[in-house]
Amino acid sequence: MEFHYDVAVIGSGPGGYVAAIRASQLGLKTAVIEKSEVGGVCANWGCIPSKAIINQAKIYATIPVLEHMGITADKTHFDYEAVYRQSRAAAERLSKGILFLLKKNKIDLLPQIAKITGTHEIQLNDTTDVVTAKHIIIATGSHPKEIPGFTIDEENILSSTGMLKLKKLPKSVIILGAGAIGLEFAYILHSFGAKVIIVEMLESLFPAGDEETCKGLQRVFKKKKIEIFLRCMAVEQKRKESLIEVTVEKEGKLFKIAAEKILVSAGRSPNSKGIGIENLGLKTEKGFIVTDENCKTTIENIFAIGDVINTPQLAHVASREGEIAAEYIAGHKAESRTNNDEIPYGIYCEPQLGGFGMTEKEAAKRDIPFEKAVFPYRASGKAVAVNDIEGMVKIIFDKGTEKILGAHILGAEATELIHEALLAKKSGLRVKDLASMIHAHPTLSENIMEAARAGEGRAVHI
Repeated sequence: MEFHYDVAVIGSGPGGYVAAIRASQLGLKTAVIEKSEVGGVCANWGCIPSKAIINQAKIYATIPVLEHMGITADKTHFDYEAVYRQSRAAAERLSKGILFLLKKNKIDLLPQIAKITGTHEIQLNDTTDVVTAKHIIIATGSHPKEIPGFTIDEENILSSTGMLKLKKLPKSVIILGAGAIGLEFAYILHSFGAKVIIVEMLESLFPAGDEETCKGLQRVFKKKKIEIFLRCMAVEQKRKESLIEVTVEKEGKLFKIAAEKILVSAGRSPNSKGIGIENLGLKTEKGFIVTDENCKTTIENIFAIGDVINTPQLAHVASREGEIAAEYIAGHKAESRTNNDEIPYGIYCEPQLGGFGMTEKEAAKRDIPFEKAVFPYRASGKAVAVNDIEGMVKIIFDKGTEKILGAHILGAEATELIHEALLAKKSGLRVKDLASMIHAHPTLSENIMEAARAGEGRAVHI
């Protein structure tokens, strides 16, 4: 049996389903081939269920506040499986929503395993069933990287997926890697009462981020009694009674730590194997499919987007790349790949981290004369009123033009607030434009205005 389409998308994650919807909107007959759950890892075992659990962790962490008001909270019957069920409900609701959008846009969903067998041909489930398409978009995503000696079994040594599948809270967890995933689970586990130990090879939490805000987060985590070992490497592990004992190396010296579970959060690798591209001569580098600014591969009619190409592995980047590919295929004049300096990141622990663009180190590396402006949350009326005083807003700007190079926020609602500064950068505004814009009082967004005013040398509240 053959199925004929203008566009066939392999994968239904935030890149794949967005690409399919945009292609259909532009009048192209489109199909999505998905071997697993609609919505991909993000909707089912990543972004969405983890944020549902983070929200419940935040609520649970307010118990001391209630007790301060004289309310007695009995935690003896706390059921972590209820937290798990709530996260699954959120994931299932979103997955069903994506399925509805595919149907609404008249996109055929083929629940099959795809293998590309020709430049216009995809074999389904190793059968004689074939999809032919004028254009193919590869959106197969990624999978967790493993660390030598720490093979993920999803029972004792877990990936983020395994951690999200837990129905019982472990008493202690060692987290290998302090990137976004590691930090979010550190917050979740600690909030629900587990002992958390973080082991990171590099010099700071979230090494890709801004050094100053990340050090601020490190101070907060240490106050919470989360153990942090930086510039350390986990070299081996072995079972010791009910615990897993991990040998850690720092500067040539070895020491041991132990916990019930290990979370491996060392990044993700592209899902580029087993989909047939090796038979097409399609170019890859270190497993990533090579594409141009329009997400076109080295084969004219085949495109690749999201985690399977070497761009920031973020859901919103995959979605934008899906739009770029679909619009290019349809012959529309599309904006080419997004400038990396204008891609925001968000980490949803408490306090949150949000940012985009250059750090001080990056600006110095590029030989750009810059200045920074910082405003602390503890000087914010709203932050004081709601007792969320940990954190800062930091703006990096060009010393000559005063145009914004980057911004980084540690604090309450950082992942929401960061977009005001990003919009200012994308619009070519200067620090003084942010400084002169009236913000409602009291709000956390005032912190951006106050930081900009500090950059102008006319701060009032610090």
